[in-house]
Amino acid sequence: MTELFQNFSAPIVFLHVISAVLWVGGMIAIRFGIHYSMQDIAEPRIKIERTLDNLRRFFNMVIPAIVLLLITAIIMIIALGFKGTPLYSVVIVKEIIWTVMTIVFITIYLKRNKAQKAFEGGDFLTAKNQLAPIAKYFIPLNIALGIIAIFLGVTLRGF
Repeated sequence: MTELFQNFSAPIVFLHVISAVLWVGGMIAIRFGIHYSMQDIAEPRIKIERTLDNLRRFFNMVIPAIVLLLITAIIMIIALGFKGTPLYSVVIVKEIIWTVMTIVFITIYLKRNKAQKAFEGGDFLTAKNQLAPIAKYFIPLNIALGIIAIFLGVTLRGF
């Protein structure tokens, strides 16, 4: 891993950073851009349908980014030799944050799938109830955690 990182450090760090930007930035765009614009749609069925489609498209973009983020993180943790240094605690905190974010993401993914099934079955109330906590709680939580993780990453990179 050390040799891999020595030979390709710039692309590895770039892929790590762009993956974090896509995930966190995508959530910011969904929550503070798309979510509010969706409130102008009066027809509940259309609002739910578009929300489901927006989340599906977001997942298609962000799932590869999450996988890439994990792979590049492992490469950097091993190659940069953080274990046993004072900075290792920062690495552990970042790992915990990204793990919690992944669990929250999986929860969002599962709720979206339940909402999709309810929508397809004509149960718009269940679909709406499955989607509501995503925008209200889960995405804001992941945005906050992601911003903290990015800050910690910048802190690590500065040393």
